[in-house]
Amino acid sequence: MFKLNLKIALRNLWKNKGYTLINILGLSIGMASCILIFIFINYQMSYDKGYKNGNRIYRVVSEWKYTDGNDFHSQGVPRPLAAAMRNDFSQYLEKVSAIQGGGGIIKVNDAHGKERLKTTADVFYVEPDFFGIFDFKWLAGNAQALKDPNTTVLSKKMANRFFGNWQNAVGQSFNYQNDINYKVVGVIDDVPENNSIPLTIVLSYKNYKSKDLTNWSAVSSASECYVLLKKGFDVSSLDAPLSKFLTKYYTEKAPGKESHNFQPLNQIHYDERYGNFAGSIMPMKELYGLMVIGAFLMLTACINFINLATAQSVSRSKEIGVRKVMGSMRKQLIAQFLTETFAISVLALLIACVLTEAALPSMQNLFGAKISFSMLQNPVILVFMAVLTVVVACLSGFYPALVMSGFSPALAIKNKIKANTGGLGLRKVLVVVQFAITVVLIIGTLVIIKQMQYLRERPIGFNPSAIAMVDVPNDSISVQRYDALKQRIMQIPGVKSASFCSAAPSSLNNNGTSFSYNSSKDADFDLNTKMADENYFNTFGLQMIAGRTLSKSDTIKEFVVNETLLKKLNVLNPNDAIGKIMRVSRNFSGPIVGVVKDFNNNTLRDAISPIAIMSHKKTYTAIAVKMDSKLMMQTMKDIEKTWNSVYPEYVYGSSFLDDVINNYYQSEKIMGILFKVFAGVIIFISFIGLFGLISFVATQRTKEVAIRRVLGASTFELVKMLNGSFLLMVFIANLVAWPLAYLFVSKWLNGFAYRVDLSIWPFVLAMCISMFITLITVSIRSYKAARANTIDALKYE
Repeated sequence: MFKLNLKIALRNLWKNKGYTLINILGLSIGMASCILIFIFINYQMSYDKGYKNGNRIYRVVSEWKYTDGNDFHSQGVPRPLAAAMRNDFSQYLEKVSAIQGGGGIIKVNDAHGKERLKTTADVFYVEPDFFGIFDFKWLAGNAQALKDPNTTVLSKKMANRFFGNWQNAVGQSFNYQNDINYKVVGVIDDVPENNSIPLTIVLSYKNYKSKDLTNWSAVSSASECYVLLKKGFDVSSLDAPLSKFLTKYYTEKAPGKESHNFQPLNQIHYDERYGNFAGSIMPMKELYGLMVIGAFLMLTACINFINLATAQSVSRSKEIGVRKVMGSMRKQLIAQFLTETFAISVLALLIACVLTEAALPSMQNLFGAKISFSMLQNPVILVFMAVLTVVVACLSGFYPALVMSGFSPALAIKNKIKANTGGLGLRKVLVVVQFAITVVLIIGTLVIIKQMQYLRERPIGFNPSAIAMVDVPNDSISVQRYDALKQRIMQIPGVKSASFCSAAPSSLNNNGTSFSYNSSKDADFDLNTKMADENYFNTFGLQMIAGRTLSKSDTIKEFVVNETLLKKLNVLNPNDAIGKIMRVSRNFSGPIVGVVKDFNNNTLRDAISPIAIMSHKKTYTAIAVKMDSKLMMQTMKDIEKTWNSVYPEYVYGSSFLDDVINNYYQSEKIMGILFKVFAGVIIFISFIGLFGLISFVATQRTKEVAIRRVLGASTFELVKMLNGSFLLMVFIANLVAWPLAYLFVSKWLNGFAYRVDLSIWPFVLAMCISMFITLITVSIRSYKAARANTIDALKYE
């Protein structure tokens, strides 16, 4: 029976080639988009999976609450926390391990002692218990050897790079930071890309040195702590001991009330409040947004199918009538029509696979992830496609099958089934739904484009163009060469100014600390500190509104503050702050000598922080070089050459500040591109469906049009008659879409401290776009119907 149904289905599809093409085209594009979205979401959802004890692994994270209502979150913890938790939580935690991120110069010598490789690389100082929490695959050695200082474990890829073959790596050594030689005691298999801890070079934690190893008030995002919960305990059982822990180690006098939480391993990749060592965060709201877009795409394609199938059912009324008279049961007819839908869905899926393969490289470039369409590596993709095909076939075909199988055989054989039989009202509702989805995406796309343009063009309080941030080493010997480096860089043609600093004015590397202003009592909010020399303000084009800039100094002795700090301190006149004494981190004090105009120190998602700028030579990590934009390429080559001559034992690194700031909004750019692409896809699907529907309506009303022409109707009046109902449906769709789009874009814009004002123009423009495309699409087919030869239309009778 299935074979017969399939044969009849293929014949009917071939007979109605035009409608079949429209249906297959719409479904295949929708399916391809859904498959791409599924592949990406499946990749993102695979992060940090596959560990034997994954459901018992937690990361300890930090949170500060301030009296002004602001909260601050960090994935970092105080450095003494791991040891304290190992002692105080021994009843509940099986393993506790600190992991410290870092980076520096790696030098590998050959068998003759000659330098074979010099490079910069990220490293992690890790305690042996870390490998008791995470079950990485060991290719050689074991974690216990990391108990000894000057030992290291490499990933397979890094061992191959350093020593040619990982099997020869154990027992070899390399030099780190021109200081310590580390002996390789183990090799682990390469960590997958979908991992929040990209281990490549692991150093013994015994070698980690810091002045803050016993300091509970200093927190760095590079200092993380992981714990393994004992079997039989729930994370909620840690609440009471955690409360005692906080009371024991933290003072109530601190301006911000610090606390810690246990973050499950499976949430690290998706929680945008915290970062991770991989630098990869994908908020769940963005994944949910992609899911909704995928559902919209398939719903739009299915609506096309339902509309065309129910409209086309009139032309198949005789076939249905004859089959009923010959004894076909309704369930047999439903099976026949579902077989046709299934055949279309399978054909659409095959084309969708081709489209997916073609679009995959662009998808990989967009997301920067090596996502794969291999069904052998990811069988779940095959399962998804099978489920997608069945769902699309049922969703698209079930209602038309019910309508057509329910025709009266007597009316069907006499060809008296009306064109509106089978739910003209439903078709109108579906068209409205389809175009409401289209309009929501058009409005969303327009608002995202406008917001991204605003972010690019909004003044941020300084000039980031033509500035290179060149890394500098800050060990005691390297610091002594700073003045020589700066003098030589300033002599390069094309260099306008240069400044040593810890970070650019706008940076994700922001340091917060407690402070006091003209008092012995700490303020009730944190201060953002930036270390810079006296040329910082000129290099970045910062504007002073009171006092002067910093004088030349190697240590902290004076401060320049921003307007926001004074506002939070209720200082109305900037000049009143000049000369007042500030104390920072309880260690440094000095007068305020200047007030700088506010500048955005973070992304435009965040408000401007209270900031103090001071000089401290030992904390500089970069030299900012302002260049002539016309000579940048040659100037950068000269800077690199000069830098290498001053620091021949180190590895040069630099970045353009413009690029750094643009990367702040990478996720918004991705969402903007996705909205533009998928809005275009949905518009295309909607309007090919609309073209198919008007084509069928025009065919059904051929005689009516011919009679009206004979009675004197003009071509314009006939086109207007055929267009009217479709334009009305699209207009209603806009009215339905507007409140939904408003809710969506308002919520999205609320994620930015600085955003465009939401005006009516995106909504009006979306209506104009949808109405215009509808008018063009419908008019082309209507005009052809109106200009048809009336004799050909009437002579049959």
